[in-house]
Amino acid sequence: MPHTLITARWLVTPKAESAAATVDVLANGGIAIDDAGIIVAVGPTDELVANVPFEQRLSLPDHILAPGLVNAHCHCAMTLLRGAADDLPLDRWLKERIWPMEAELLDEQFVSVGSRLAALEMLQGGTTTCADMYFYSQAAAEAYLSVGQRAVLALPVIDFPTRYAADVDGYISLGLAARDRFVDEPLLSFCLAPHAPYTASDNTFQRVLSFAEELRIGIHTHLHETAGEVSGAIGQSGERPVARLARLGVLGPGFFAAHCVHFNSADIDALARHGASAVHCPSSNLKLASGIAPVAALLAAGVNVGLGTDGAASNNRLDMFEEMRLAALIGKVARPYSILYLTLSMPRRAPTSRTSG
Repeated sequence: MPHTLITARWLVTPKAESAAATVDVLANGGIAIDDAGIIVAVGPTDELVANVPFEQRLSLPDHILAPGLVNAHCHCAMTLLRGAADDLPLDRWLKERIWPMEAELLDEQFVSVGSRLAALEMLQGGTTTCADMYFYSQAAAEAYLSVGQRAVLALPVIDFPTRYAADVDGYISLGLAARDRFVDEPLLSFCLAPHAPYTASDNTFQRVLSFAEELRIGIHTHLHETAGEVSGAIGQSGERPVARLARLGVLGPGFFAAHCVHFNSADIDALARHGASAVHCPSSNLKLASGIAPVAALLAAGVNVGLGTDGAASNNRLDMFEEMRLAALIGKVARPYSILYLTLSMPRRAPTSRTSG
């Protein structure tokens, strides 16, 4: 069966034999795609040309060909609120700016336009999949399909009313209606998204868990984003939010938490023990002065860690290359001894002469 070849100056591909996040970089490589859009061969250009029958070839002599990036936590429609709430910590950012603006502006058209704009921005930057937690999920789904963006729609659930829904029953009903409508779309998948432990009661989390188990979908939430969130929970119930979710049975392989900044060793152990995942959002955590997530400790404990931009309102961009760069840089500040270890373990080289030009 004839295929389409895409060849490039450089090919970046994950190492098949490694479970770690490592890649191979191949000069002059490419991929073969069948009529269904499935990649059927990966390798050096010469080998593909010689061994794979193809009808057309897209040659990219000055490009890097790599897997699409995944933005694991975003509020895509908030591209329309970019720059509208700067220089505030999270609690004031939400209460003084974001929630009041949403109360005035939020509707299906807002979400449709904002989500489509976000999808186009991400696709231009190499991000082909996003996990989007926001309102009016049907409008967002249509926006992603209109531009060919893959998305995991995190269906929001909050204990207080918004323009989208009046109560928990309304949030769940609207979310599941969106899932039912688009469940057969190959580019879309779904999870339930109780906003955060401070905006969702035990009963709400238990209801979300019940639906998630019944439908075999995941749960996505904000968790331990600020020190105030953690201290407030302890003051109210004597329990850290992670411990509370573990008690409720919410933690598990289908659970992924955004931010995870103020974790202690017990929190990290709980995520690792239950097979849950964390999403690191470095730009957002810095813009809102929330702190730096203990990514090295999470990885050392075996927790699966992804990267996310958060919404453009708490980042100002949806650039996953910037998130990768920033994560690497602030990781060196958070764990400076790892840089010392790297320096000491580098092979020593003989000095080389230098000439001035």
